Amino acid sequence: MAGINNKVKTTNDIELKDRLVAINRVTKVTKGGRTFSFAAIVVVGNEDGIVGWGLGKAGEVTTAIAKGVEAAKKNLIKVPVLKGTIPHEQVSRFGGSEVMIRPAAPGTGVKAGGAMRAVLESVGVTDVLAKSKGSSNPHNLVKATIEALGELRDAYTVAQNRGVSMEKVFKG
Repeated sequence: MAGINNKVKTTNDIELKDRLVAINRVTKVTKGGRTFSFAAIVVVGNEDGIVGWGLGKAGEVTTAIAKGVEAAKKNLIKVPVLKGTIPHEQVSRFGGSEVMIRPAAPGTGVKAGGAMRAVLESVGVTDVLAKSKGSSNPHNLVKATIEALGELRDAYTVAQNRGVSMEKVFKG
């Protein structure tokens, strides 16, 4: 959406935890034989509304993960988390993957699988209902989930953008 800028500028004062979503062993066939390398997709977050993802490629798994973490720290976004859940339902697509996330009542837990779970837990969401449709490719699922989280707006932000009071936002 135009006009929404929720990029986080500094990573110095934020304590980020990283989660490995997927490792892929890739092969390059050369004249001398096969060359193996690894691609790792990593999600980082402070479990308090900040999340980012990164892709690292290297000849060794540990180096690929480290590169992924560094890449993830460079594209962090701020997500509104209200009482352990998200403010409203959101649907997003990336490539062949489509994700739908909905707020849930306290005590529900994170009802999401695989790549979506890693992203939602890194944000700090404790109660959410999530569904993925289409491709289950971890790369596209992570990107679609982060895109959906980036489009979320809380009521205070909506009121501020419209230039009206909070009461008027809820009246319609």
